[in-house]
Amino acid sequence: MIVMTDADFAHAVLTGLSQRPRVIPARFLYDRRGSELFEQITRLPEYYLTRAEVALLHAHGPEIARLAGHGRALVEFGSGSSAKTPLLLRHVDPAAYVPIDISDEFLQASAAALAAMHPGLDVLPVAADFTRPLTLPAAIARTPKLGFFPGSTIGNMTPRAAVALLSAFRDTLGVEARLVIGFDVRKSRSVLEPAYNDAAGITAAFNLNLLHRINRELGGDLPVEAFAHRAVWNEALGRIEMHLVARRNIAFRIAGRSFHMQTGESIHTENSYKYTLAEARLLARAAGWEPHALWTDAHNLFSLHVWAAAPERMEP
Repeated sequence: MIVMTDADFAHAVLTGLSQRPRVIPARFLYDRRGSELFEQITRLPEYYLTRAEVALLHAHGPEIARLAGHGRALVEFGSGSSAKTPLLLRHVDPAAYVPIDISDEFLQASAAALAAMHPGLDVLPVAADFTRPLTLPAAIARTPKLGFFPGSTIGNMTPRAAVALLSAFRDTLGVEARLVIGFDVRKSRSVLEPAYNDAAGITAAFNLNLLHRINRELGGDLPVEAFAHRAVWNEALGRIEMHLVARRNIAFRIAGRSFHMQTGESIHTENSYKYTLAEARLLARAAGWEPHALWTDAHNLFSLHVWAAAPERMEP
């Protein structure tokens, strides 16, 4: 198990703010407050992703269970509040549930709540960054695994990183593994940009919370009010980009280091790549998975996939 430390956070922030363009990895958006804000985002009217995915899980749960089989250990990468997990639990009858999340405090609370709802289920939380190598609990070492990676979280990685991560999932889950994964489908800017620029300002608060976290945990004096949230669709790269943009010239210190930013300069905090169905299948095969099934909602906003770990074999 790998648990994030202050040193990890400090290194990423100081390194990312020293390079051009400036960047801070998206995983650091998810401290406890960030995780709580993201849960609010999933309930916003503009944020169609969660509603579409929940509807697909409701509609196709029995088919997922048929493809995955019963009695597996359900391993959820980036579990958050585990809000979607019960939709799978009722169908796949797992031997155990292993939620993995970077926010330890939020993870423990969510795992306890789910365990109370399912008293006969072994819940084995792992506080870790799932983008790094990790070890699953010994109690499920010999149990076939069903991975769960909902919410289109795969879109936060570049395509190269996505292939590497999905390949690592295959190695972690084992040769008999299955994976249920959600992909946000590429669509028009008029639908995408409002989903990340909600009228209530919750996504802006989520993004700006990163600066509050830096000030609190790394002794920073960033003037949070001098930054604005911006989310834009990058057509050429097929992704939504989130930035924190300086409203004016600013100077600040973090962990004893001095930084300066000019008006209009930004810190790039998150990407959300959107994939066509063909691109999603290509990612699967590039990472050692074999697509078994996929479904989309009625408006083709979101897709849900079931993959199986592809066997190692000689190719011509």
